[in-house]
Order: sequence, then structure tokens, then C-alpha cells
Amino acid sequence: MGSEGQRGPAATRGPGQGDPRALRRDCQHRIFVNRSLALEKIKCFGFDMDYTLAMYKSPDYEELAFTLLLEHLVAIGYPPEILAYKYDPTFPTRGLVFDALYGNLLKVDSHGNLLVCAHGFRFLKGAEILHYYPNKFIQRDDMKRFHILNTLFNLTEAHLYACLVDFFTNCSRYVNCDTGYKHGNLFMSFCSMFQDVREAMDHVHLSGCLKEKTLENLEKYVVKDPRVPLLLSRMKEVGKIFLATNSDYTYTDAIMSYLFDFSNEDKADVPQRPWRSYFDLIVVDTRKPLFFAEGTVLRQVDTDTGKLRIGTYTGPLQHCAVYSGGSSDVVCDLLGVKGKDILYMGDHIFGDILKSKKRQGWRTFLVVPELARELQVWTEKSELFEELRSLDVFLAELYQHLDSGSSERPDISSIKRRIQKVTHEMDMCYGKMGSLFRCGSRQTLFANQLMRYADLYAASFINFLYYPFSYLFRAPPVLMAHESTVEHSRLDSGDMVAALPPWLAQHGDPSQQVPQDSSGEEEDDGEA
Repeated sequence: MGSEGQRGPAATRGPGQGDPRALRRDCQHRIFVNRSLALEKIKCFGFDMDYTLAMYKSPDYEELAFTLLLEHLVAIGYPPEILAYKYDPTFPTRGLVFDALYGNLLKVDSHGNLLVCAHGFRFLKGAEILHYYPNKFIQRDDMKRFHILNTLFNLTEAHLYACLVDFFTNCSRYVNCDTGYKHGNLFMSFCSMFQDVREAMDHVHLSGCLKEKTLENLEKYVVKDPRVPLLLSRMKEVGKIFLATNSDYTYTDAIMSYLFDFSNEDKADVPQRPWRSYFDLIVVDTRKPLFFAEGTVLRQVDTDTGKLRIGTYTGPLQHCAVYSGGSSDVVCDLLGVKGKDILYMGDHIFGDILKSKKRQGWRTFLVVPELARELQVWTEKSELFEELRSLDVFLAELYQHLDSGSSERPDISSIKRRIQKVTHEMDMCYGKMGSLFRCGSRQTLFANQLMRYADLYAASFINFLYYPFSYLFRAPPVLMAHESTVEHSRLDSGDMVAALPPWLAQHGDPSQQVPQDSSGEEEDDGEA
């Protein structure tokens, strides 16, 4: 199953003898696997709404949010000149870190090593980076200083920081300092700028102005896909479905009604039924990630008025009822399911995926809309990746016959410069901040978190349409450095023992030792 079904001439060969590349689905339809998952074991499918069930059109939606943020900042006293800035979708990427001490946008790996550093729209190099970060390293656990911008809603926030730093750096009325700007007797730190932007983000989302503007022109801002009701109806045949969103009921009802209403369109194959009928449980106002911990009071929503009913709801699950608040424990109790029975799908690496995985043991699916573009570059610019690989081989050849007794020192400066140039060319193919997942051959913090916490990921949950519900998603082997760089070879048992250190050789040939699971059984989906 994990080989994705046979197609073409490979089907005439014996089991396991076909070319794996010929068996793969179209890359834009594929679901990628970090941890093996047997889909037939899933009893319940959970969904977030924003950027999961409801995809917002980019860059129109980000442009709207960016404009509202600028207007609010001007309303609280920022110079009106900042209104001249326009949202640039080629600049930000998810997973950036804002340094509230020095005002820099950083791209880092999972250990905190710097990959890219920008002050406003100016990318810092060499000595400039060392001035701020002597070890080209940050302490990610310093949460008061370093703020990770991981969500799709953060794209406008990241771009706004760059715009503000660019404006104040180049405005003659302000004096530049390492940690902010002076204007007469006033000092504005990057920390206070961060607080102002975060307050503006809260205002735009909580005041309802962004939602109001979105609902005024749903066709402009929300993607409508007839495959959504089709897939959910198929999922409901094999399991339960629930919706858990941070949005309020009024907004949720408006968005979901739009997504499931095809009455005025020529879609005869799309069943016309109320959107709530697709779900066994609907929970709004969840306040994730709190929802995955102690949660809040579970209340029932009056779907006629949108208002909450008084008191905590303690009854059984009601068909097509809508609830507010609650917790992931309550969801499990109402639906009669437990941790690994649930596959939860969301776009928020922290609020949806990390917390549901660590606190509840739910199986997880991360929606990564950027993956479509990432795959396009990965396939179309393969020559750049191959050149990086060949440069690595060239380096290895220079050092191949040298050891600790060699006095020769190969000049590798030109190779290092070429590696930097090719890495930069690769990054620019994705956007000004480069790939979401890597910088050259180094993976980003976002990539590491995705691999660690998301069992499955794809550009859209719609990709489940292209898999049977009996499918076994099989994770590829994750090779360590010694496994990926040392070729397999067969040695005589005598040669093998001779090659082993004495302390290991006396225990016999390790190739003949078969490790046993404590239970003597192997999980059929590869999960413990």
C-alpha cells in the first residue's frame, strides 16, 4: 500500500520489483509521511477551519489584513507615511523569528543557528551579523526576546516588522540605535514596536474588522472547492467527523455555509445539504492551544441567535448541535474515541499539531499550502541541487588522500564561495527569505518541527481524495549520517569479526543478531 499502487508496465512485474518512482501519485496530489499511519485504524477525522477547511486566497487576504494593521497603527500614533507600504508576498515566509532586542527578522535551524538575517529589507552579511550575534546563534528558549512567527496569519506580521524597521531606519527624523530609535526626548525600542504590532494583530482579529471585511466579499477572499463536501461525505461513511475552530459561531456559520453552498452553480454531483450535517460534533471558540490542555467551560450555542446558552453543557452529544469552548478531553468523551483513533488536521504547527500530539497523542496532519510552490521549485530547479551535491563530491576528492600526518592544505575558498552562490540562487527561487524548509542543505526550524510533530502533511487535506481509506501510509526510513554515507557491502563472517573492535567481536556477529520487540509482535502500521 505504501508504494501507492501500480501503474503501467510495472504492473506486470512481481511484487516489489517495480520502479518505486513509477508508482507514486502526482506530487501535487500526494500526502507525505513522517510516521507510518494505517488509515483504516482512524475512527475519527478532526478539522480546524481557518486555512484548513477554509483556504484564504493569497495574496488578497494578506493584503487586506496588512492594510487593516497599518490603519490601526496610524490610529494609535504611528506616522501616516507608513500607509504607503504595500504587502509583498515574495518577502515573508513562515517560521521566521523576530528579535525584539535588535529588530531583526531571523531564519534559523532547529538548534538556533542563523541561516538568514534581515534588518528591515536589508539582508545582513558577515561582520554585520557577528555584531549582533557573535556566535551566529540564538537562544530560542528566550521567549521574551525571540518570537517565532509560525502561522499563516503571521505572514502579514512578519512583513509589517520589516516595513516599520525600514521606515524608521531611513526616516531623517529618527536617530538609529542598536535597540530602537530616538526622536527628541522619546525612545522607541524594538520591543515596544513588537508589542504595538501584536496589539494591532489582536485588534484586527478580535474586534471583528478583518472578519467583517472578509464576509463582505467571500468570493474574493475564500477558496470555494466542490471537492470539500465530496471528501467529507466519503469520510463520514468510514468514521466520525468533528470541527474544532477558534472562530466564533457567527463567522464559522457564514464561512462554512459559503463553502458548502453550490445551489447557484452547475455542480450536479455535489449534494446540497446543510453544512452542519457533515459533522458529528462542532466546537467553536476553542481557544487553542488551551483547548488541548485544561480547556474552558463547554457551553451550547443557540444556532438561531448565535448566542451561548447559560450554564455548562453536561448532556450527551446531540446531532447537528454546536458547542462553544470545552477541551480535547471533552471531544473524546462526546465522540467515544481516544488518542490514536483521531486524525486531526490543521495549519498551525503549535496550536493544532504540536499540542494535539504531545498532550493527547492524536495522529496529526499538517496543512502546508506553501508546499505547492516548494515542490515546483524542487522539481524545476533540480540542477541547482545537483550542483550543490557535486560541489560536496569535489570537496571530498580534495581531502580523499590526506590524513592527520598531511601538511598539505587544499585551497577551498573558491568552492565555499560557489556553495554560497548556489545556495543563494536556490533561496531566491522560493522568495526573498528563501524556502520554508531549508537554506541550501540545512533544514529550517519549521522543517524540523513539521518532521517531529506532523505524522502526515500535504498542501491540502483534499489530497485524501486520491487515497483509499484502507491505505497504509508508510514512512520512508530516516537514515543517520553513517547510514546514508556508507554503502552496504557483504563481508565474510570472518572478515566481519576481524573488522570489529575486540570488545564487540567477542559477542559474535551482530548481523546474525535479530532484535526482538518486548511483546514479540510488530505493529502493522509501524507505530508503537
